[in-house]
Amino acid sequence: MNYYISTTLQTDFQSALARVKDALKDEGFGILSEINIQEKFKEKLDINFRKYTILGACNPPLGHEALTIENKAGVMLPCNVILQETEPGVIEVASIDPFTSMQVIDNDALSQIAKEVKDRLENVIYTLEGENT
Repeated sequence: MNYYISTTLQTDFQSALARVKDALKDEGFGILSEINIQEKFKEKLDINFRKYTILGACNPPLGHEALTIENKAGVMLPCNVILQETEPGVIEVASIDPFTSMQVIDNDALSQIAKEVKDRLENVIYTLEGENT
């Protein structure tokens, strides 16, 4: 069972980042955090690393519902979405599969929310795939 949902885009990194943010917004997600791993590794470790960004995405109504049902579910929030340049002009976009990750919590109501979040994240990925053709 995969723990992520992914696609590959043929574009530059900044364009991919903008497209991902727009697609997330269209599915009701806000960006709570944005971590530029390439920049952080250079700053903290003096290592040159490929372009790699982690977006912390959250759908506020579903996040609220999840935390109301299971107050420790916050350890799995927000949903991470990554972009990484695998080669020049080739950007992999991947998101956590929240349904799979939430299976460690034995709570059917939470599983239903995780399934809805997964469906929305799949819509993001499939929208990006469709734009790529």
